[in-house]
Amino acid sequence: MSRPVRVRFAPSPTGDLHVGNIRTALYDWAYARHTGGKFVFRIEDTDRERVTDEYINAAIDTLKWLGLQWDEGPEVGGPSAPYLQSQRLDIYADWAAKFLAAGDAYHCYCNPEELEASREAQKKANIAPGYDGKCRAISADDLTRYQSEGRKPVVRMRMPDGSTTFYDAIRGDVTFDHNFVPDFVLVRGDGSPLYTLAVAVDDVMMQITHVLRGEDLLSSTPRQIRVYQAMAVKPEDYPIFAHLPFVMGQDNAKLSKRNGEVSIAWYRERGFLPEAICNYLALLGWSPGDDKENISMQEMTELFTIERVGKNPARFDMKKLEAINGDKIRALPVEEVIKRALPFMESAGIALTGEQAEALFARAIPLIHERIVTLAEIPDYVRFLFTEKFAIDPEAKEKALTADSLPILAAAEVAISAITEWKLEAIETALRSALIEGLALKPKNAFTPVRVAVTGARVSPPLFESIELLGKERTLERLKAAQTG
Repeated sequence: MSRPVRVRFAPSPTGDLHVGNIRTALYDWAYARHTGGKFVFRIEDTDRERVTDEYINAAIDTLKWLGLQWDEGPEVGGPSAPYLQSQRLDIYADWAAKFLAAGDAYHCYCNPEELEASREAQKKANIAPGYDGKCRAISADDLTRYQSEGRKPVVRMRMPDGSTTFYDAIRGDVTFDHNFVPDFVLVRGDGSPLYTLAVAVDDVMMQITHVLRGEDLLSSTPRQIRVYQAMAVKPEDYPIFAHLPFVMGQDNAKLSKRNGEVSIAWYRERGFLPEAICNYLALLGWSPGDDKENISMQEMTELFTIERVGKNPARFDMKKLEAINGDKIRALPVEEVIKRALPFMESAGIALTGEQAEALFARAIPLIHERIVTLAEIPDYVRFLFTEKFAIDPEAKEKALTADSLPILAAAEVAISAITEWKLEAIETALRSALIEGLALKPKNAFTPVRVAVTGARVSPPLFESIELLGKERTLERLKAAQTG
């Protein structure tokens, strides 16, 4: 293909964007960047009852957060503007009128009851269900009767006999027999366009060269090609289709809300990095080669080709995503982790007011940098350093602060009190001497009660470093309080 590559991401956001949406957007973006083409972002919002401004703005924000910047579309503009279908209704109406005038389409007056009766008759006759062409050649008497009844006709595209064969860049040649592709609706009775009309018209007018989209839309392709034909588009100018494999849940069913799919906003709120989400979703159907799994966005743009996208379904694995996210966090400089962690501290109600608190937080992050899987875990790790109303987790208290722990806490209090120079080495030496040597305890039995007493949890940053950051006065207060219940 000699034409410059132009791909489009065209969601119909009736809620937050999900895994499948973003994988499609990611592949579109990567292919455009790999080929030096254009990434067009278009919003299919003709259903204004379900596609709200809130969801549109959320979709825009999500793509920005993920770093999938578009070359044309909302907020950016471009030569094919507008990029919201609700602002292109006159264009679709004009093409529908042309199709009617040319005889490629016709008005259909069948009401829902008649359509349902036809489907039931087809089922009984063991015929593939679909429109039976009743209104293809409507009589003058029937037309008068329907109009007198106030029926509002839909506009149907006339499918010819035969079949449609097209090349899919992932699946090769695909053929659909028109016996299973009946005449389809282009425009509703209220004048609003349906997806098949709007998407085909927009792809032609925006000069889209490649359509990467989910496998669930494979069966709609013959209808879109029929619209191209009615628009007098030459076959060599049709977009190249690439239908991406399904993403499956752990139960081997197509990923859905029932078996674990949640919105990208959900992952964002829980501290997953945008680069980790893109890295993982890229691997759901595509391989960079050499068993490579940890890739950067730059590497993806260099390596991405449609030929490396497989046909087989991919399985979504939360543990794998978490592992990649943890790796990405560990690869970040500490200063960047601190910056990205601040919104999660604020959401958790932990205010870092003043230079002292900020400095303390900056000292705490390196202690947990290697331990955390998501940014949302950080507040729970460091809360004990900033809270004014310290409280011990009830479950940790029940398991660790028993009657047997009182001698341990008392010995730790004495050892901490005797430290004259508040440094990490002195803290570790004093506690090991008092508890390991003095009480002849194993490290786990010695330090778990102390950890729970001073941090409020069984899992925390390294104990001696935590105590050093907490300070001598607060450490002694908490050891004493833990002994009194």
